[in-house]
Amino acid sequence: MEFYTSGNIKLAYKNHKLQKEEPVIIWAHGWGQDHKAFLQIMESLKSLGNHYMLDFPGFGESSQPPEDWDVQSYADFVAKWLESMNFPPVIWIGHSFGCRVGIRIATKYPDKIQKLILISGAGLKRKRPLHKEIYFYCRIKLFKFLKKFVPEGAFKEKLMARFGSTDYKNAGPIRKVFVRTVNEDLSKLAQNVICPTTLIYGTNDTETPPEFGERYSRLIEDSKLFLLDGQDHYSVLSEGRHQVIKIIADTVKE
Repeated sequence: MEFYTSGNIKLAYKNHKLQKEEPVIIWAHGWGQDHKAFLQIMESLKSLGNHYMLDFPGFGESSQPPEDWDVQSYADFVAKWLESMNFPPVIWIGHSFGCRVGIRIATKYPDKIQKLILISGAGLKRKRPLHKEIYFYCRIKLFKFLKKFVPEGAFKEKLMARFGSTDYKNAGPIRKVFVRTVNEDLSKLAQNVICPTTLIYGTNDTETPPEFGERYSRLIEDSKLFLLDGQDHYSVLSEGRHQVIKIIADTVKE
């Protein structure tokens, strides 16, 4: 692994470099993962260019981010790293959380991104029936109320196990960062993406449902949507990787 440091934050990344310098391809993993989530796919695409696989701050071998970070903080930090590397505009391949960061870089620093390839892209609010919206609203309010009166210890852990998602429970020291992340809505920002964008979703994805892909495809003018039958949020990177590899290869070569 190689490292970039700015302030007190260390970014770890793995470079699979060919003799040719372009295109530069950045691999940006999902929440709770690290660069290894993309290894199998990247290995099949080695000949396409110069690959950099990130560990976002808080994951893998990178250091923890400050508590006050949000997704834009990740985007700004990675943009500084891109600048320090003197890259030409890059091809950004993200999964889930990595798509959030990619969209924010593409809109604030459009000169940094040549193309976006977003796999199971997060960042939109779910559209639920009214009764489910009421249920989740009440559940969140109850959780926040109980947290105020429950002291640290085993009972508080049980409370989190009862109400919190798996990612929330596993977030540890970056739990506040996670809450800011999942509460953002990129609908308006996505309309400002000007680079060619490829969207890949699994039809069985319940975390970032294919409806997200359909909405992103309407929001991003220069976009193409691929729905992979039978794949879910994570199987697109494993069982469905051969389809993903074909789509990525075709997109990079265009």
